[in-house]
Amino acid sequence: MATILNGTTANGSSALIDWTGGTGTFWAWGTFGGATVALEASPDGANWFSVGPAVTFTQNGVGGFSLGPCRLRATVSNAGGTTNVNAAA
Repeated sequence: MATILNGTTANGSSALIDWTGGTGTFWAWGTFGGATVALEASPDGANWFSVGPAVTFTQNGVGGFSLGPCRLRATVSNAGGTTNVNAAA
């Protein structure tokens, strides 16, 4: 498991991680302050797709996913003044 967001306070996306394929777990926690944290996947690092509602959170949560080889990132949207979130996959 790799931490991909660490104390993020603003909208934006994490650095990419290379996913070798298979099942995984996405964790998001912290103070959301109205923010949404979502797992996204890309076949090429340029085009990004939501992995789905099981790994999209507006409060502390954990969800599973199953993907072939790709790149992953976490994206924060609607961050508020108290947002301070973390995520790992």
